[in-house]
Amino acid sequence: MLWLYKPGSMTDGRHWALTELSGTVEDRLFYEAKAMDKWEELYERAKEQYHPEEVSPFVYAHHVVCALEAENGEIFTGFCIESCSGVLDLCAERVAALNMYMSSGQTVIKKLIAFRDKAPFGEGSGMPCGACREFLMQLNIKNREAEIMVDYAARETVTLGELLPDWWGMYRCKNASDDKAADSAKTTNR
Repeated sequence: MLWLYKPGSMTDGRHWALTELSGTVEDRLFYEAKAMDKWEELYERAKEQYHPEEVSPFVYAHHVVCALEAENGEIFTGFCIESCSGVLDLCAERVAALNMYMSSGQTVIKKLIAFRDKAPFGEGSGMPCGACREFLMQLNIKNREAEIMVDYAARETVTLGELLPDWWGMYRCKNASDDKAADSAKTTNR
């Protein structure tokens, strides 16, 4: 007989109850991994990237970090890289999204957390900048449903679509979808 610690009835997610579990050690490890809150997993993965450092006299990195969950459940991370020339800066969110695309070809994000030295606590902490919001939306229109952590302790989130309610590219996406559907219908009717 094995025992599994899993979230108890407390709402803060920090209390765990001991539950009996039959099966192998591998089963126990699987269930323990599943019991971990996905946001906690994202936070821990991003936190591993946090170690501010000077890369050179001109470049500073790892002072803002990000982890995102891709559509298939994989987690990708990124960190901010800033230089003396602002146009060369890369935010942690864009680096994580590019890492996702370069490593797996995926473009759809389910969840995203970004922060400096502590988890997002509201008041705008952890919110992607305008350039990141725009890039994530342009990467895949489905990202409008991506959840972005606003307050880690309260597990408060907002969607990218809520941050960009009247996004200028919606019309273009709708037309592209209509064009593809029309092209598909033409090919099918031949």
